[in-house]
Amino acid sequence: MIIEKAQFKDLEKILRLQKLAYLSEAEICNDYSIPPLVQTIDGMIEDFKNQLILKAILDSEIIGSIRAFEKEGTCYIGKVIVHPEHQNKGIGTELMKCMESHFKNCQRYELFTGKNSVRNLYFYNKLGYKIFREKQVNEKLTFVYMDKAV
Repeated sequence: MIIEKAQFKDLEKILRLQKLAYLSEAEICNDYSIPPLVQTIDGMIEDFKNQLILKAILDSEIIGSIRAFEKEGTCYIGKVIVHPEHQNKGIGTELMKCMESHFKNCQRYELFTGKNSVRNLYFYNKLGYKIFREKQVNEKLTFVYMDKAV
């Protein structure tokens, strides 16, 4: 597997993968209108302009991705995605480590996930992230914000 910076030409593939990967999250909260599922290619282009997007490639196929940006010493990580057929193989961990090392000058890292996303919470906790606040988005969805200090 290779992890490298995504190119503009990768955005449509990453968006399709994102929608596939986030179906399980939508099922957990019974809400298929969550932002990752309704993001458009224009939204992806905007992310590409403002964030670092990495891609994980295996056998010439994009099987994972992650985005992040830095603001005031904090690296904000988002949309950690791995193709459902390739989950639980360490790809998400490698994407996270790669992104953290890319932003190694930050004092902390922050991300969020759904409160009922047990697998995500376990995954991020295993990587050293701790919950520091919750935010109810609607009656079906509560975000859990997690961070890790360096």
